[in-house]
This record gives sequence, structure tokens and C-alpha cells, in this order.
Amino acid sequence: MTSPCILCVAITGSVPIKAVNPAVPITVSEQIESTHAAFEAGASICHAHVRNADETPSSDPEKFAALKEGIEKHCPGMIIQFSTGGRSGAGRERGGMLKLRPDMASLSVGSNNFPTRVYENPPDLVAWLAGEMQRYEVTPEIEAFDLSHILQAMAMHRAGKLFGRLYVQFVMGVKNAMPADKRVFDFYVETMHSRAPDGAWCAAGIGAAQIEVNEWAIAAGGHTRAGLEDNVRLDRNTLAPSNAALIKRAAELCEKYERPVATCAEARAILGLRPTRV
Repeated sequence: MTSPCILCVAITGSVPIKAVNPAVPITVSEQIESTHAAFEAGASICHAHVRNADETPSSDPEKFAALKEGIEKHCPGMIIQFSTGGRSGAGRERGGMLKLRPDMASLSVGSNNFPTRVYENPPDLVAWLAGEMQRYEVTPEIEAFDLSHILQAMAMHRAGKLFGRLYVQFVMGVKNAMPADKRVFDFYVETMHSRAPDGAWCAAGIGAAQIEVNEWAIAAGGHTRAGLEDNVRLDRNTLAPSNAALIKRAAELCEKYERPVATCAEARAILGLRPTRV
């Protein structure tokens, strides 16, 4: 039997706004509702950001706490993954919600260019965020925008600086960072298999690359991410009506490649997480 595929829904992010796609969930209640629909479509991880009322990014722990409570109530067993990304705050503000003990949190271990800015992840901040995740027993999902980020994550994990099982996400298609290139993707997969055979990996494609990278990851035996954070369209001419629609499309690819969509319990086992948070 082929291995189950974990589907992660990236519900909101820090950039998409309702003027671009009205389906983007902004308020906590909208995010909970959108996550529930994606959960029913097959998502077992929710990658979460929070926003202010004016749609700007926020790192407010109270908003994260309300979102966590709602997801736990309406999506039992779903893995909750908070973002510590740099668009939501500055410095240690980015990790202020880790004390809420989500199952996972994103962690970028190096800097790179974004479309209009430098995504800064200096070593001292990376070390502090990783230390907070150790302190609160939060498993990092490494967001790798470059090969060096994958290798650095491996080195940190070998040194005991990352909590839990190594889990690396290849992020492809960000302008000025790594494009969605199949040869590069294949090298990333081979690197994970040869250098970190006990680790796990997933992949996310940005914009039009989302469905392409979803298929590469599913076909190669990894896990994948979809959602309105990364892509607001089904195709060039059609807005995605919901996060659930993008997860459903990924689930259909799982069927194509004869891979079952992982349940929340299966995803927790694959990632070495507790059966449920206590």
C-alpha cells in the first residue's frame, strides 16, 4: 500500500486580501469556517496566520489563541501550525504565540529575497525561535526557499536544536527566490532521502505553480500544501472559491497517484506528533 499523503491548508497568509479574492478569510471566525471546510475536504494541517480588522498582518497572541480554540473545537485532531513568518512582525514578536503550544510552527532558517523585500532571518533570531519551539515542544516545519535552508535545517536537527522529527517544506515559485523547477525539486527530494532518511518533506508552489508542485510532491511520495495564502486562483481565468476547493484539487491528485489522503491521526504519526495536544 502506498503511503498516505498529508495535505496542509494555508488558509490566509499575510498578503492576499479580499479585493483580490473575496474568499480570503480575514477574521478569526472566517478563518475557522474556512479551515473547517478544508478539513472536511482532506486537510490534516492548518498553517495559520492572523490579521487585523483592516486586513494587515498581525502577530497578536490573543488572535492566535482564539483561532486555535476554534479549530480545536470544529476540526478535532487537526494539526495546528502557527506561522512565525517575517511579514507578521519584527524580531521576537514573530514567536510570541509559541507559548500557546501549537502542534507545529513554521521556521525559516535563512534569509532570501522576496518580490519587493529581503526576507530577513538572522542566525540569532533563528536560534531564538528554535529554542522557543524546544521550550514549548512545538515541532518546526522548515520553510526552505533555497538549498542552503535545507542543509542548515539538517545541521540544526543533527545538533539537537530542532524539536521533534525533521520536516522540511520546499517553497517554490516565489519571485526572486527558487522558481518551480522540476530538476531542482528532484534534487531537493534526493537530498532529503540521502542526507536525512529519517526526516519527512513536503512542497508548496506559489501562484500558478501551486497545482504543478502539488502533483510533483504527491507523485514523488511526499506531502503537499495548498490554499489561498499561496494561490488565489483555480486557473488563469477563475478565482478559487475557497480553501476547500484547492484542497479538494490536491486530494484528486492523491487519487490519481493511488495515495490515500492522510487522516489527522495518520499525519500525527508520520510527523511524530502527540495523538492529541494536552
